[in-house]
Amino acid sequence: MAKKPVIYTKPALIKRLKKITAMGWVPNARRGNAGGIGNTLEDLLGIKENNLPIPNAAEWELKTQRLGSSSLTTLFHTEPSPRAMRFVTQVLLSKYGWAHQDSGKKYPLGEMSFRQTIHGNSRSDRGFKVVIDRKERKNFDFL
Repeated sequence: MAKKPVIYTKPALIKRLKKITAMGWVPNARRGNAGGIGNTLEDLLGIKENNLPIPNAAEWELKTQRLGSSSLTTLFHTEPSPRAMRFVTQVLLSKYGWAHQDSGKKYPLGEMSFRQTIHGNSRSDRGFKVVIDRKERKNFDFL
């Protein structure tokens, strides 16, 4: 019989996270796995592992990071709206894309790629930056 998934209320999740914090150092349950820290936390919380783009603790997506790490944390992957315009394929790929590493192998010859990690502190290597327009209450990125 399949185990019933654990669903936390916000107070219950906070209480459980405080108990885990009080445990101190916990060995990585998945050595050699880049996501091992997050998997270890999920194990301690009794949450089944998944790689779906949905929250993993009721309405909250849990994120972990190694102490001292300078890596960025991905909160979500998104494509600019309106998607019906096919903005990525029609504009970004042609202007800023590069040949996909598997072009002509796994993908058709000439397949292009465009992925960009952006934040608000500075421009990316391709000139993108997150800008928040507080007056209009909008987030957008631009060149």
